[in-house]
Amino acid sequence: MNRTLTILSCLLIFASTTAQQAPDTLFAAKLKLNKTQYDPGKGPVVLIDGAHNNFHRSNGNFAPLKILLEKDGYDIKSLDSSSTKENLSHCHILVISNALAANNVDRWYLPVYSAFTETEVKTIKNWVDKGGRLLFIADHMPFAGAADVLAKAFGFNFINGFADNNMNGWPPSVFRVKDKTMTSSIAEGRNSREKVDSVAAFTGSAFSYPSAAQPVLLFTAKDTVIITDTAWRINDKTIRQSLASKAMGAIMKSGKGRIAVFGEAAMFTAQLRRDDAVGFNAPEAPQNIQFILNLFHWLDTNAEH
Repeated sequence: MNRTLTILSCLLIFASTTAQQAPDTLFAAKLKLNKTQYDPGKGPVVLIDGAHNNFHRSNGNFAPLKILLEKDGYDIKSLDSSSTKENLSHCHILVISNALAANNVDRWYLPVYSAFTETEVKTIKNWVDKGGRLLFIADHMPFAGAADVLAKAFGFNFINGFADNNMNGWPPSVFRVKDKTMTSSIAEGRNSREKVDSVAAFTGSAFSYPSAAQPVLLFTAKDTVIITDTAWRINDKTIRQSLASKAMGAIMKSGKGRIAVFGEAAMFTAQLRRDDAVGFNAPEAPQNIQFILNLFHWLDTNAEH
């Protein structure tokens, strides 16, 4: 079987099981952290966006992330209305994952509309520049397309496709320090106990990043992104582009604030899809939990609580 058909088969299997995926809250509930960042509920407020038709939200696919962060002492709340100055005034870290415009909720094909209004983009950008912390995640098409307007406000440009990194079977793609596809202070942590050397991701997108940003997860010149007008509709005529110098994860200071941008959401949570574990519950992702904690500790650095 050639590479195109192999990738197509994997993506079709992945797509066919999407509807059956569910958060693995039992796995998350059993987690025990050796050391927590804060006493229970005493940490900064983390808002998980649920106001933009998000595929991942705190009462759904991001419930395991909510549980993990609560175990680390963070105060997790859901943002269920638009991102206004007032709504963000008591928030220290805002998490936006896989937002979609209403027009694309049941229409995963072109055109893909922005999930955010111009006013929201300006509000979020100003909030970050004044000291806010943002984790912004946009998965494969159409989520990458829906996120691009907000991403561009910070100098990032999403490719609205399916990033392919060594997909020789069922995902995940594994980024590693030893092959220089994983780098930055997030991998190093703050001490030897927090150091990680790999992280797994599960079918996402890619983006270019500004010179001020520090890449975290990098693609290579051998990796490609699949560009299609309809999610999961892929064949030998589908357009491919090189992912040389593109990233799936990056961090950056913006004004007085900080932003982390990632092109894949499952790596931040625990999900079950039929008999498969997809996320930090997967056997291929033993260090994802520590990676997530490292990232939130970086976002949290020097924030006013």
